[in-house]
Amino acid sequence: MTNTAPITQDVLTIPRKLPEGPVNLVGLTRERLREVLIAHGTPEKQAKMRVNQIWQWIYQWGVRDFHAMTNLAKSYRAELADKFVIEIPEVVSKQVSADGTRKYLVRIAGGHEVEVVYIPETDRGTLCISSQVGCTLTCSFCHTGTQKLVRNLTAGEIIGQVMLARDDLNEWPKPGEAAGERPRLISNIVLMGMGEPLYNFENVRDAMKIAMDGEGISLSRRRITLSTSGVVPEIARTAEEIGCLLAVSFHATTDEVRDKLVPINKRWNIETLLGALRDYPRLSNSERITFEYVMLKDVNDSDADARRLVQLIRGIPAKINLIPFNEWPGAPHQRSDWDRIERFADIIYKAGYASPIRTPRGEDIMAACGQLKSATERARKSRAEIEAETRLG
Repeated sequence: MTNTAPITQDVLTIPRKLPEGPVNLVGLTRERLREVLIAHGTPEKQAKMRVNQIWQWIYQWGVRDFHAMTNLAKSYRAELADKFVIEIPEVVSKQVSADGTRKYLVRIAGGHEVEVVYIPETDRGTLCISSQVGCTLTCSFCHTGTQKLVRNLTAGEIIGQVMLARDDLNEWPKPGEAAGERPRLISNIVLMGMGEPLYNFENVRDAMKIAMDGEGISLSRRRITLSTSGVVPEIARTAEEIGCLLAVSFHATTDEVRDKLVPINKRWNIETLLGALRDYPRLSNSERITFEYVMLKDVNDSDADARRLVQLIRGIPAKINLIPFNEWPGAPHQRSDWDRIERFADIIYKAGYASPIRTPRGEDIMAACGQLKSATERARKSRAEIEAETRLG
């Protein structure tokens, strides 16, 4: 029997009281932006046109200065500058890995910090963004899970991560520049950073609507992947209201093991989760679901696990991403031996599923999958404290 307590944690989105002074336009949907402009004096008959103009300046060209919005009357620009701001999170520091991966430590309202990672590849550039400060799920193999949940990010703080990365990569086209003239360095977004996106659904949805808008950042929904640990009641809603690709942090083939690795399994077990996943490709018109499977030595990496995994997902359009465990100080697990990972992948491949082994990226700057944790929180914890928090009971 499943728990009937509230699913989302949107009440944790702070600041709970909006600050006095100008309103930040970043993160407002088109509908909300129209409402805000009208409330602050824009004539209703002009509102749709003004939304289109302002939207293009902010999200297509990355302009933050109202006075630079030259297709608006000077008097209207002055009004906007008096009543509104265009602000994104602050980059505190940037580290660049030997393999080109970039990790940004980003400060948001209240002085909290999250991490954002950009991974350049030959055929794409992937930006891994966060949805919460910390995480509530305490997955035993994940460094982020050792940092307690502080709060949800706002839609502006989520899309702001994309904007600050575009700033750093000099990816914004100049006003009037033809589409495609400047190379697309961020071609994919993955919601695989800090936090569980489906525990912050509304803000994630609104931010991704902005990312997908054709007159702005303009990323296809098939270029956005949301990763969840299995918040079952929100999966169908994700298909209907976002429609992006879905990845599931699976990591085990029995409830006994998954209860320990991914504690949310105690609320929605493997059978319940798979039931929700079977409908997702049809509801979202997505091609397939990605099952993420971290390879932990002598925990979930046996031939029997590989065969069980194939049986469990039978009938679901899927691929399985095998992730060599990325170690961090005090981690309670070890990475599976390479020949064991290859054997596991071979069993899955021969069963008819794609089973790529993810190449670890950014390990030297703690930017690899499962290693993200804000620097301030990392500094506060001793190795012994981390070990005590993450030890399997």
